[in-house]
Amino acid sequence: MPRYSGPAIILHWLVALGIVANVALAWIWPHLADARVRPAIDMHKSIGITVLGLAIMRLLWRLTHRPPPLPASYRRWEVGAAHAVHGLLYLLIFAMPLTGWIMDSAYKNAATTPMYWFGLFEWPRIAAILHMAPGPRDRIHDGFGAAHVWLSYAVYALVALHIAGALKHQWWDKHRELQRMLP
Repeated sequence: MPRYSGPAIILHWLVALGIVANVALAWIWPHLADARVRPAIDMHKSIGITVLGLAIMRLLWRLTHRPPPLPASYRRWEVGAAHAVHGLLYLLIFAMPLTGWIMDSAYKNAATTPMYWFGLFEWPRIAAILHMAPGPRDRIHDGFGAAHVWLSYAVYALVALHIAGALKHQWWDKHRELQRMLP
């Protein structure tokens, strides 16, 4: 069975790891002591920006390197579902960090609370949003914050479909699907 290329596999698993880490952070920070919440949120932001960068690299790789074909035995609806889920996942892999970055740029204390990428250097806020009047800026913060949350539910659903489809093909259909993307 044809496999994905090494860079495609590495980028896939790095993005997946980043998504899992960010989901875990978002789920645990409400239960952390106050002193540990800000570092968890800062880590979430750093991972999100990293996922955005990896997603850009992954999309560029994907646009310049054809993935291996799906097995000819896949039914038409399975091919369509696989393409739809992958397309929506790509959309969400970009939308999640972008809505987070916009929300963070609209945070009321963003001008006085710098964001550091893994503590190494200051990551810029989106200046057009950062310097808005408080009313519109607050509405952007709240609106993109809500979008970030709702998009996270879509991520959960699509990741579950993606995993379920791969496992169905691997174990039910006996297609060795997982070997196409494993290192």
